[in-house]
Amino acid sequence: MQSVLSVKVAKQCLCSLAIFALTACTVLGPDFEEPEVEWLPEWESELFQQVAGDEEPSQVDLTFWWRLFDDPVLNRLIELARKENPSLQIAGLRVLESRAALGIANSTRYPQLQQATGAISYVNTQQSDGSDQSMGSYQADLNVGWELDFWGRYQRSIESADALFFSSLFNQHNAQVLLSAQVAELYYAYRTTLLRIDIANKNARIQKRSFEITERLYKGGQNSELDLQQARTQYMSTLSSIPGLEIALAQLRNALSILLARAPGNLPELDDKVHPLPVVKSIALDEIPAQLLMRRPDIRAAASQVAAQSAQIGVAEADLYPSVSLFGTLGWSGSSVSDSPDTLSLGVGPAVSWNLFDHGRIKNNIRIQDARLEQAIANFQNTVLLAAREIDDAAITVIKTREQKYPQGESRMAADRSLELANTRYREGYEGFQRVIDAQRAAAAQAERELINDSNHVSAIISFYRALGGGWIDTPVEQLVPEKTREAMQSRSDWGDLLESPLPPEPTP
Repeated sequence: MQSVLSVKVAKQCLCSLAIFALTACTVLGPDFEEPEVEWLPEWESELFQQVAGDEEPSQVDLTFWWRLFDDPVLNRLIELARKENPSLQIAGLRVLESRAALGIANSTRYPQLQQATGAISYVNTQQSDGSDQSMGSYQADLNVGWELDFWGRYQRSIESADALFFSSLFNQHNAQVLLSAQVAELYYAYRTTLLRIDIANKNARIQKRSFEITERLYKGGQNSELDLQQARTQYMSTLSSIPGLEIALAQLRNALSILLARAPGNLPELDDKVHPLPVVKSIALDEIPAQLLMRRPDIRAAASQVAAQSAQIGVAEADLYPSVSLFGTLGWSGSSVSDSPDTLSLGVGPAVSWNLFDHGRIKNNIRIQDARLEQAIANFQNTVLLAAREIDDAAITVIKTREQKYPQGESRMAADRSLELANTRYREGYEGFQRVIDAQRAAAAQAERELINDSNHVSAIISFYRALGGGWIDTPVEQLVPEKTREAMQSRSDWGDLLESPLPPEPTP
């Protein structure tokens, strides 16, 4: 009778537990919604129409925007940087790290405790009459425990880890964007410096001839020492500027080498031949900047950080409620004592734990997570603002440097003509040497200004495409890190298929 009653009580308990599970099962915390950028729909102006220019735009894929310059050397340098750059490899390793962390979170879907234990002991007893007694005992246990996810603690943890994984993936994309722009900027800064050195050498040759002429005239008593010293001053000043430019050239070469993971100066792809900077008259925009803006990898990463933190509120709120677990134990024990039977035991059932008095710890942890969510949202909004500013700044620079190109060219040609006239009138005796000095100085300055404006225009185009988030591709998992690195990781640890299985598709913005 007592056995029947126990069975009835057990059934009632199980039914109550099932009803409790059905009524209590829920997911706590807010469901993620990407923060709205209120000003974005109105963020359109004629500025972006002016970027394209009046001429037929050059069609270029945003993913490979540097092909707009039609420079095989630049294409090769960016290709090499994507394979060798250490910062990009670190970003790839962080993707693999977050993928393993996501695997840890997914493991909570299954029993959290799966433990096998065992023990063997030997006991020897010495008695006063000189006899002794010894025995051995042994036992083995298998324990299984599974906390049911009534409140969505583990589901929210998985959501958070999943968002952090995609954040690391977006950060890797952003590293590609920055790397492509860095290589292009340094490459054209190198080319610009070569051109500046060439201009300085040409000016030095012209000024040297003027100095030699004035020196002969002075020695012949046909010219004053003032003309001689002025010619010497200008010539030596130009000569003194060249070593500084050569220092800058070496530093730019070294910076490019580091991006390619090479020793400083190891860049056989570069030559010291002087080539004019590329001329890009117009830029194609297939989509409005507002649409491109929200697809920037750094903005997607910031949005994923918001999603990850939003899920942490649900994880914290789950601590307010009881945790319900199912446990099971299978044990076996025995000893060497004669006539002592081996014992097999089985235990199974539910368990409930509830921290009733925490003195505000849980609620304050929820408040902490909520404050961190607002910080993540503010960071997202600020990231969007900074990105929009980068696009606007680059766009106006593209437009204005293009507008400067014509008057700068005209000014340089006028300065060259003035120098030609000043030399002619000086030789014919109509002008003093001061006019020649002034004309040389003006011609050199105008040539430098024109080159700097052309360089600024190229740099602005690079900044514009970087601000639009161009220059990244979906990288297969086997290309996130070099093959040598993957082999080293596999030899140290069992990575399973994490280094080969395809990455999941990215969420749509």
